[in-house]
Amino acid sequence: MTAETHLRDQICTLAKSMFDRGLTGGSTGNISARTEDGGLLVTPTGTCFGRLDPERLSRFDAAGHLISGDQPTKEMPLHSAFYDTRSGTGAVVHLHSCHSVALSMMPDANEDDFLPPLTPYAIMKLGRVKLLPFFLPGDPAMGDAVRGLAGRRSAVMLANHGPVVAGKDVEAACNAIEELEDTARLAILLRGCNPRMLTPEQVRAVVTRFNVDWD
Repeated sequence: MTAETHLRDQICTLAKSMFDRGLTGGSTGNISARTEDGGLLVTPTGTCFGRLDPERLSRFDAAGHLISGDQPTKEMPLHSAFYDTRSGTGAVVHLHSCHSVALSMMPDANEDDFLPPLTPYAIMKLGRVKLLPFFLPGDPAMGDAVRGLAGRRSAVMLANHGPVVAGKDVEAACNAIEELEDTARLAILLRGCNPRMLTPEQVRAVVTRFNVDWD
């Protein structure tokens, strides 16, 4: 099995796992991943994470030209913005996960630090998450907004839409976006309960111990 064949299968396996657990539904969500030759594999537009065909993934060469497969997701400008601004990005994942979308609709949602400090794991895997405003699906302005962060965030939350996470590889990106959704779910479950959150000192200890990008 070639490295690209393995990557194609891995994308489809991880996508189906997320679909089967209700992390994104219908034909929502998209994944891209860097290939060994500097190109990209991307989930096609209008496809269901539960029924992806490895052979029909959109294949781009290193110059950004579509060379095989179906037409890619309309969110390509969003994916490209992460690859262009964050060195070491090997994959980007976007979901329409229910709890994170619900949290983005709350009137007190923090634009600069979207996830409350409930556990150390979201801090470790995501750093500080930026809440971006609402954009029409497929609007290139989403990519412009990510570029405007100049690589300072590995994860953003699109208000009323869904999270987007960049990682070193597709497994890391999927793990991180699942952590984002789990933390948002905790925040919704605990809303109005006055939970004990991590203190600023505890957050700083996590950031220091695990060398997290945090500004």
